Amino acid sequence: MARPLALTLGEPAGIGPDITFATWRRRAELELTPFYLLADPAFVARRAERIAPDLSIAVVEPAGAWAAFQTALPVVDIGVPVSAEPGQPDQSSAPAALAAIRRAVADVHAGAAGAIVTNPVAKNVLYRSGFPEPGHTEYLGKLAEEQTGIAAQPVMMLWSPELAVVPVTIHLPLKDVITKLTAELVVETGRIVARDLRERFDIARPRLAIAGLNPHAGEEGALGDEDLTVVRPAVERLKAEGIDARGPLPADSLFHEAARASYDVALAMYHDQALIPIKTLAFNHAVNVTLGLPFVRTSPDHGTAFDIAGSGRADPTSLIAALQLAARLSTRARSARVARRA
Repeated sequence: MARPLALTLGEPAGIGPDITFATWRRRAELELTPFYLLADPAFVARRAERIAPDLSIAVVEPAGAWAAFQTALPVVDIGVPVSAEPGQPDQSSAPAALAAIRRAVADVHAGAAGAIVTNPVAKNVLYRSGFPEPGHTEYLGKLAEEQTGIAAQPVMMLWSPELAVVPVTIHLPLKDVITKLTAELVVETGRIVARDLRERFDIARPRLAIAGLNPHAGEEGALGDEDLTVVRPAVERLKAEGIDARGPLPADSLFHEAARASYDVALAMYHDQALIPIKTLAFNHAVNVTLGLPFVRTSPDHGTAFDIAGSGRADPTSLIAALQLAARLSTRARSARVARRA
């Protein structure tokens, strides 16, 4: 039998529980792969009483999620009590969010879950608790290395049917991008993207469009030499390895409809260069996918929305897309493992 998906709580004061309830309600209509929520069951019951009083909850272990899913939302107890109210993170928020992520990684590593889907966290809440990682993506890489003993370089990809983008540098102040952007980082990111698009997205020869850092990709050095000294050499190395890569390309003409038809993924040099176009094209249904990990991880491409948490108004569209993509990718990964063993 296929394994259920592990869905983390995220920031408990945010909309993660709300969109989880709304998604579970549509399980039959959408033919969703069963999932279980990693959370404090008492907290889940309190939030459900507030916005979904008729919701049934089943406290289970992962193995029981499949059977429970059709009649109740399966909840796996993370062992951390949660006291946060909607829109009001408290001292329980960070420990609960992190415990759910750790348990999800342990479950997928043990074979109890087929993939991980993460509800949104609030980075500022995690930072106040002493959390040392830049974000979700980097923390998952650390946990993967702890589980396997093999170093992982997680790569964030934002995916939608309209566009897939990868920021080569992620959560950095813009002033630090130039010092952190290296040819080696571009090359390693391109390798991971090409490999995972082949193995998980079943694209035989992925086409990578690589944006320049500077306006007009530097105008041959007139607007900065980074595209000549960093990006172009990286593209040439990728091409020498047999990867279909083009660039550096001017970012301002990379995302219109005709341009998008010419590639499978665009690699951008910094966070907003990647996220502005995909949030413009696919704000409600884009999915955050972490490449470079030994397991499948997806997430909604939005934040915690404290202002509407607990109101029942949160839109579950991106979470639904994340669950559907996780199911698709984990099925593909499982088939590939079976084929290799054969």
